[in-house]
Amino acid sequence: MSNVTIAIAGRNYTIACGPGEEGHIKQLGALIDGKLTGMRNTAGQSETRLLLYAALLLADEAQEANERARAAEEAQVLDYEATAARLEALAAQLENAGHSS
Repeated sequence: MSNVTIAIAGRNYTIACGPGEEGHIKQLGALIDGKLTGMRNTAGQSETRLLLYAALLLADEAQEANERARAAEEAQVLDYEATAARLEALAAQLENAGHSS
């Protein structure tokens, strides 16, 4: 087990993590801190409220990313289906052209 210290909203937190995960934890901490840095009117807010805001912002981004990924996946399926239909139509045309000759 390893410990890493991250700074969020001017406060330091020591987090236990597995060996080799220190860099990843620091990146996550920087991401959370960045969310709070970009917010207005956070002066005087409690530590709990600040972390709640950051969690809500990150959860919103994750949900939007999941929705975009799902929409892209659905569009890809539709593209595959359209391509399959075109190929089947071409195959039928070729088959009919072979019978006509």
